[in-house]
Amino acid sequence: MMTRRNRILVTLCWASVVFLSSVWLAASHDESEHANDSSTNRPNLLVIITDQQHAGMLSCTGNPYLHTPAMDSLAAEGTRFELAYCANPVCIPSRMSMVTGRMPSAFGMRSNAEGQKPAPRDAIEQAMGWIFRQAGYKTVYGGKTHWMRGMTPATIGFEELTKDTREGLAEECAKFLSQSPPEPFLMVASFINPHDICLMAIDAFTQGTGREPIYPNLQRDRECLAEALRLPPNMSETEFFARLCPPLPSNFEIPPDEPDGVTLSYLPPQSFRRYVREHWTEREWRLHRWAYCRLTERVDAEIAIVLAALRRQGLDRRTVVVFTSDHGDLDSAHRLEHKSVPYEEAVRVPFIVAWPGVTKPGQVDRTHLVSTGLDLIPTLCDFAGVEKPSHLLGYSVRPLTEGKHVDTWRESVVVESDAARMIRTARFKYVVYEKGERRESLVDLTEDPGEMTNLATNPDYRKTLNKHRQLLSDWVKRTEDTIGQAFVIPPEN
Repeated sequence: MMTRRNRILVTLCWASVVFLSSVWLAASHDESEHANDSSTNRPNLLVIITDQQHAGMLSCTGNPYLHTPAMDSLAAEGTRFELAYCANPVCIPSRMSMVTGRMPSAFGMRSNAEGQKPAPRDAIEQAMGWIFRQAGYKTVYGGKTHWMRGMTPATIGFEELTKDTREGLAEECAKFLSQSPPEPFLMVASFINPHDICLMAIDAFTQGTGREPIYPNLQRDRECLAEALRLPPNMSETEFFARLCPPLPSNFEIPPDEPDGVTLSYLPPQSFRRYVREHWTEREWRLHRWAYCRLTERVDAEIAIVLAALRRQGLDRRTVVVFTSDHGDLDSAHRLEHKSVPYEEAVRVPFIVAWPGVTKPGQVDRTHLVSTGLDLIPTLCDFAGVEKPSHLLGYSVRPLTEGKHVDTWRESVVVESDAARMIRTARFKYVVYEKGERRESLVDLTEDPGEMTNLATNPDYRKTLNKHRQLLSDWVKRTEDTIGQAFVIPPEN
C-alpha cells in the first residue's frame, strides 16, 4: 500500500515530467515554427506606383525641366532599368497585369472598358496579395486600385490602408511604417499623379467646342492641375517661355509615314485627342509639358514622405523598394498627349529596384528588356524567397540589380493596346494596328529614338520586318492570345 510520502514523491515526479514535457513541446513548436517560417531572413517589400509617368520623367535620367529627389534617391541606391515597358498603356489593363503577373489579354482585356466586367476567379485568387500573405507577409495596400469589377484590396489579399491617392496616402504609409509594423510586410503605395495632366486636354476640348464638361466631379484633380499650370510669381510670360518652360521635343511633329491606325483607332473625329492635335498651338503644348513636370514633382514630394519614414525607422536596410508607373504620357510627342498609342512615351515607364547593401548602387541597365506587368511579382518573389507561381511567364530582375550575369533573358517584350500590338527587341520596335491600309510600323530605336521614320515599307528592312512579324506570331501562339490573333501578319518570302 502506497504511503503518503510515496504518493507525494510520485506526484512530484509526474509534475516534473509534465513540466519538462511542456517545456520540450513548446521549444519544439517554436523550433518548428522557426524552421517553417524564414521571415526573420526575408526583406520587407515596398512597391510604389505612380500614374501616367513616362520613363524620362525623373531628373536622374537627365531631364533638366524637373527635380525628383525622392525618386532619384532610389536610383542612387539601386538599379534603374531603361528598357522597362508596361503591359498595356492604359490604367486598368496595366494594373491588372501588375497584380496578377499575366498579360491583360489573358482576362479578355483590350482597354479600360473591360474594367466594368467581373474579374475572373483566378485573377482574384492568384493575385499578388494572396501570394505573399500565404507566404507569411503582412500585406497592406493604399491608394488607387483601378482593376476589374470584384477586385478590391481585400479580395486580392491586402488590408487597405486608405483610398486616398495623394498626401493622405503618403501620411498613412508613413504612419504604418512608424508604428513598428510586423515584419516581413508587403506594402503597395499607389499614387494618382502625374495623372491630373489628363484634364488639360479634356477641358480644352469641352471649352473649345462648347460641350458639357467631361468628368465634372474631379474638383481636386482640377485644383492640382491649376496649381501646376500657375506661372512663377514676378515673372512675365515672355521670360517664362524663354527661361523655364520646357521646349517642344525633337519628335513633336507627326511622322510622315505614321500608320493609319493611330488616327482611325485612337483619334476619332470629335474626340479631345483629335481636337488638341489639330488646334493646340506651341504655347499650349509647352504649358502641358510644364504642368506635367510640376505634377511629377508633386508626387515625388509625397513619395519622399514615405521614404523618410522608412529610413527614420531604420527599415530601409531591411526593405526592397520597387518604383514604377502604370504607363506613361505622350508628353507632346507627335502632337499627342494622354496614353494608349504605343509610342515610346506612352509605353516605356520608370522601373527602379533598390535594397541598400544588396542592390548595386547607381546602376543603370540599358540592355535588358523588362515587362513591368510580367516581371514585378517574380522579382518580389525572388527577393522574398517565395516560389514564383508556375503559371507566370515573367523574369526576376534581382540578379541584374546585384550586378550578376544572367545567362538567359527574353529577346523581346510585348505590349498590348486597344487597337494595336507592339513588340520591342534590342534595337527595333514593331507595331501593327488593327485598321488602315498602312497598318505596320518598324522603327530603328538606336538611330531613331523619336520614332519619326517608318521602315516597314523599306525593302532594305524586309528581313527585319519578317523577323518581328514572326516573333509576334510566336508570342500570340505561346500565350494563347485570342485577341492578338487579329494582329498577326504572316512573314513574307
